[in-house]
Amino acid sequence: MLISHGAAMTFDRLSRLSSIPAFLLSALFFFASTLPSMAITLLRDADIEHGLNKLAAPVLSAAGLNAKRVRVLVVNDSSFNAFVVDSQTIFVNYGLILKVTSPEMLQAVIAHEAAHITNGHLARRMQNMRSANTAAGLGTALAVLAAAAGAGEAAAGIAIGAQSSALRSFLAHTRAEESSADRSGAGYLTRAGINPQGLVDLHQIFAGQELLSTVNQDPYMRSHPLSRDRLRAAKAYVASYGDQGSTTAEANYWFARTRGKLSAFVRSPKWTRRRAGEEASKDIRLMREAVSYHRQRNLSKSLNAMNGALALRPNDAFYFDLKGQILMENRRWNEALSAYRQAVKLAPSEPLILGGYGRALLAAGHPKQAIQAMEKARSRDFRDTRLLRDMSLAYAKTGQSGMAALVTAERYALQGRMDDAGRHATRASAQLPRGSATWRRAQDVLVAAEYYQKRKNK
Repeated sequence: MLISHGAAMTFDRLSRLSSIPAFLLSALFFFASTLPSMAITLLRDADIEHGLNKLAAPVLSAAGLNAKRVRVLVVNDSSFNAFVVDSQTIFVNYGLILKVTSPEMLQAVIAHEAAHITNGHLARRMQNMRSANTAAGLGTALAVLAAAAGAGEAAAGIAIGAQSSALRSFLAHTRAEESSADRSGAGYLTRAGINPQGLVDLHQIFAGQELLSTVNQDPYMRSHPLSRDRLRAAKAYVASYGDQGSTTAEANYWFARTRGKLSAFVRSPKWTRRRAGEEASKDIRLMREAVSYHRQRNLSKSLNAMNGALALRPNDAFYFDLKGQILMENRRWNEALSAYRQAVKLAPSEPLILGGYGRALLAAGHPKQAIQAMEKARSRDFRDTRLLRDMSLAYAKTGQSGMAALVTAERYALQGRMDDAGRHATRASAQLPRGSATWRRAQDVLVAAEYYQKRKNK
């Protein structure tokens, strides 16, 4: 289910630090996560994430990472950017996905970000921020973090007052890491059998960026080497190692499907239908049409197109998931439940599909079964704050007010709303059995909330 604006999209807003234990690791990181500029909004969709991870898998394996554990998630931001903040997740802005024109270009982005993980850059950046014990150092650290999130104006504001020498030193270190990530990423592409020309094409997009004023530059440029230098290095790599490697039919398919579905939700329905006919795969064309008609509240045409796509791919769990979403948002609860049930049968371990199934069960009046599906989903993906919202409602409907308060507290904590998280965690602690696993979870949120209060009051 794509959580989107328009007819079908809401936003999944997460603090950049996306797990409760992370709040306890570093005072600087926690402080950064409380800034509005450090909140990110994810566009969650099982189909799109599956497609991205299919494209990422050979690159991640070549980098020595576990392709089943490192996820690629989409950020609701139209700018051209990608980043990592932990060793398990690569964040890619939707604007980047829509702007690149080949699977190799997107895989080059993933290879670059994977290199930050394997080269140990995250740990070094954490240490750099921990050692930023002066106001200048702290301002620089936060500015770089904000720039990585694409918040250029916020970054400039945070950096005001920071010593220019400290800023130059930090950015020089960052640029060295970026050059290193480019070199390593190119190697991963070659080992994965992917044409490294995608890296050259990627850097061509930035040609001329360094000639712009900082106001007009893409924020991505500010902590990265000059695009002409990166382009020169990428061309030299291709000249040395060749541009061997070919695009597989599978990579082409999932690249087209990922971009097609994403664009169908973020661009106008009329634009989608004008462009849908360009799709090489008929099922993708029909899927895009289904989304466009759904966003215009035309259920009949939407279902006709969706059923056409399913006729071509009858065992596609993600198309059943989309059909379930369309039916749910038209209040056809039982039909939606049937579609989600089929999706779960085909993809029993996919957390977003399980979450949609639980949502359908709840809407159809089966809260106990909904809790089972949602708990299973949450055990596989803690980032889905919409799931936590639905779980709190399901727990409330079954009379489990303590659990409802707990998952609400955890949802607010993941969103960085620590005052609200603390209030609900206090309520949960009073109602859950003392010493139980769930009570301890509530205590974890309380500790994080208290830590936040101490930082805020300093």
